[in-house]
Amino acid sequence: MQRVVLKDELDWQGWRQAARQLVLAGIEPDGVRWVVGGNPHPLPEASGSFNLSRSLVELAGVAFQAREPERFGLLYSLVWRAHGGETIAPDDPDLALARRLALSVRSDAHRMRTNARFMPVQEDGTVRHVGWFAPQHFVLPANAQLIARRFPELTWSIITPDGSAHWDGTRLTFGAGLRDAQDDDTLLAWWEAHRGGILDGAAEGTSVPEAEAVDEAPRPPDRLPLGPVVTVSELEPALARAAKESWACRRCHLYEPATQPVFGEGPLGASVMFVGEQPGDQEDVIGRPFVGPAGQMMDRAMEEAGIDRRQVYVTNAVKHFKFTPRGKRRIHQTPEAPEIRACSFWLDVEKTQVRPRLLVAMGGTAARAVLGRAVSITRERGHAMTMEDGQRVFVTVHPSYLLRIPDPAGKAAAYRDFVKDLSAIRVLMQAEADGGP
Repeated sequence: MQRVVLKDELDWQGWRQAARQLVLAGIEPDGVRWVVGGNPHPLPEASGSFNLSRSLVELAGVAFQAREPERFGLLYSLVWRAHGGETIAPDDPDLALARRLALSVRSDAHRMRTNARFMPVQEDGTVRHVGWFAPQHFVLPANAQLIARRFPELTWSIITPDGSAHWDGTRLTFGAGLRDAQDDDTLLAWWEAHRGGILDGAAEGTSVPEAEAVDEAPRPPDRLPLGPVVTVSELEPALARAAKESWACRRCHLYEPATQPVFGEGPLGASVMFVGEQPGDQEDVIGRPFVGPAGQMMDRAMEEAGIDRRQVYVTNAVKHFKFTPRGKRRIHQTPEAPEIRACSFWLDVEKTQVRPRLLVAMGGTAARAVLGRAVSITRERGHAMTMEDGQRVFVTVHPSYLLRIPDPAGKAAAYRDFVKDLSAIRVLMQAEADGGP
C-alpha cells in the first residue's frame, strides 16, 4: 500500500504532484492511502507524459476544497481512469459525486462572499475590518485570494473555525482561527487578545486556485454590516427532526426522481419567512435552499434592500425538485396543485416552529401554498395583507423570474421592482421590531 502524506487539508500542489507520480508509476487507486499530516513518505520515481482535460483539473480544484475525507482518493480515481483513456460517462457515480462536492463548495464560497460581515477595528492609527464566517467546506484560502484582488486598498481579516486570512494591502497571510465566536463581543475580545501573535505568526502562500468569479462582486469589507457580524443559526430540535423525517416522505411522487428533500434554513425566532416554489437543480444536489442562480440573485437584491439574509428564514412550498430530464440537464417543472397540497404539511411544520410574523410568498406557487388559492402576482404584489388567522402575507415575484427575462432593459427594470418590494418588506420588518402594526 502506497502511503501519501499531505501537509494539510488544502495541500493541492502536494496532491497534484503525488497524483502525477502515482499514475505514471502505475499505482492503482486501491493501492493508495491518503493521509493529512505526519512525516513525509517517499513517492515512487516515475517519468513520462501526463495530460488531463482542463475541465477535469478545474473540477478537481474545486472539489478538493470539500470537507470530505474521501475526496483525495475519489479525485485520484478519476485522474487514473481519465489518464488511462477511459471515457467517463456524465452519470458515472464517481464523477457525479465529484460534481456534487464541487457544487457544494461553490455554494459555500458564494455564502462566504455574500454573508460574511466585518467590524471596523482601530489598529495603530489605521482601520482593520475583522469578519467572521463558519464555512461548511475549506473555502477560506480561495475566497481570500478573490477578496484581496477585488479590494486591494482595504486591510482586513477573516476568522473561521479552521483558520484565518489576513490582508494588509500587499501580502495575504494565513494563521490560527477561533473555534466558536458566539457573538460580536466574543470575536472582538478574542481578536484584541490574540491579534499580535496571530498576525506575527501568519504565513504566506496557498496552492489552492482562486475562487471562481461571480456576476456580483464580493461584499466589500468596509460596508457597514446590516446586523451582527456573528450570527448563530441552529435549527429548533423539533424542526431538525422534521427535516430528518422528510426523507421518508411519500405524500406525493416527487420524492422518486429527486436527490433529497430540501428543508428551509434560518435563525430561531426569525420575524420573516421567505417562501419560494421548490428546490432547483443545485439545491436538490446540495440540500440547501436558494443556493443556485436564483438564490444568488435574491442575495444581491436583499443586500441592496437592506435585509440581512442571515436573519430571515428561507424555504420552499414544495420540498422536492420537480423536473424533466433532457439529455444531461434537468429542466424545471412547475408543481401542480395536488403536489403543493401534499407538501403543505411540511410548510405548516416550519411555520409552527419558526412562528414568523410575516410570510413573503415569492411567485405563484408559493402564493398559492400560503394563501390557499390561485394568485395573480401582478395584482397582489407589493403590499401586506392579513389572513383570517392574523398571519400577515406579502406577495412578490420569484427571483428566478428575473433570470428568465431576455431583454436587458426589461430585466433591469424588473430587478429594481423586486428590490422595491424587498425594501417595503424591510420597512415592515422594522415596524415589527419597533412594536408597530
